[in-house]
Amino acid sequence: MASLWFTEALLPTGWAKGVRARIEGSRFASVETGVAPAPGDARHGPAVPGLANVHSHAFQRGMAGLAETAGPADDDFWSWRETMYRFVLTLDPDQIEALAALAFAEMAEGGFTTVGEFHYLHHAPDGAPYANPAELAERIAAAAATAGIGLTLLPVFYAHGNFGAAAPSPRQARFLTTLDSYGALLDGCRAAIAPLEDARLGVAPHSLRAATLEEVRAVAGLADGGPVHIHAAEQTREVEDSIAQFGAPPVEVLLDRIGLGERWCLIHATHLTGSETRRLAASGAVAGLCPVTESNLGDGVFPAPAYLDAGGRIAIGTDSNVLISAAQELRALEYNQRLVRRARNVLAPPHGSTGRRLFDAAFAGGNRALGLDRRGIAPGCLADLVTLDADDPALILARGDGLLDAWIFAGAGIDGVWRAGRRIIAEGRHVGRQAIRTRYAQALARLL
Repeated sequence: MASLWFTEALLPTGWAKGVRARIEGSRFASVETGVAPAPGDARHGPAVPGLANVHSHAFQRGMAGLAETAGPADDDFWSWRETMYRFVLTLDPDQIEALAALAFAEMAEGGFTTVGEFHYLHHAPDGAPYANPAELAERIAAAAATAGIGLTLLPVFYAHGNFGAAAPSPRQARFLTTLDSYGALLDGCRAAIAPLEDARLGVAPHSLRAATLEEVRAVAGLADGGPVHIHAAEQTREVEDSIAQFGAPPVEVLLDRIGLGERWCLIHATHLTGSETRRLAASGAVAGLCPVTESNLGDGVFPAPAYLDAGGRIAIGTDSNVLISAAQELRALEYNQRLVRRARNVLAPPHGSTGRRLFDAAFAGGNRALGLDRRGIAPGCLADLVTLDADDPALILARGDGLLDAWIFAGAGIDGVWRAGRRIIAEGRHVGRQAIRTRYAQALARLL
């Protein structure tokens, strides 16, 4: 049993001072408040629950910074995608595992304790299936085990190149599945994550571009109570193509012809009409926002104020992993709104903390989106937590919700992260970082 003492901690009931948490195995055995540190307690600064990263393409960590040179024409998501296709065609299983391990370790360093991996690399570079259909899923699970992060695996169904069941491009060959092969893939994925602590399995029809309505329904029907994730309305061209195909934008199509509920997470959902915003909020689905990637790709800005005011649920993800940090995702979410509205503290409640509202929304929405039962730092709960660096100058005057404001907006650092009772981040760095980084560097050296 480990005994940790925190100067302050954010509990399900709110902030408390002088908190002692005893961890037995992977869970909190007890949590006391208003107590002084005792002999044998490991003393720490402020503590908060770990957050869920609901949307990651781990392999893309290896191309971070490689798509920032302008081409001969205007750059946008679609030109970036061509760079990504060229990159993905070079990766072998060992490289994919090495890239994912570093991405997952950096997620832990950035305050995430669980990741939803939107896993769409299934085959060899030429599109040929591996002898084990879940070969690359097993590599993702191995990377999560190496990093010690929690995993909700979301194998992707991808069958077409665009709306109307258009033929896929040869560059998409690594992604492609049929409904029959997808069922076999799910079985392999279930076995791949079985050894991991508290892992989850969901399903992910990639988008209405890559799956027909009938296929989306069929894939969702295989979720077995788990989460269902889908890309929707990330780019304006996608919206225009959906209107041309269905007479309606993609989120309206999903609401009307598929039916959304609490197990669904719509990734990005950037371009919504007012009606879609209200209806999506009322559906109980989660909007999985990736503000750093959405900014990097020039996607647009999600209508967060109207959506949250309508009772909508949000979560955050790191998507392309061009930069990995829970605080920076939350900061970008708020700053994008400020730039659009030329105002400050746009997402704060009246007279309240912007950081606290962002954190609470991401914590609750992220857990729902990944099918997790999390209450935070409380007896019986999985011991996932983050401690802030008590010596960081940004925290000198910070107390309570101000600690979250200092972390998200003033760059206060993370000192420690525990996942399922095991400390995986110490003094801001992953305990296995050197070996993980060395393997990553070797993978890139072979690649580039």
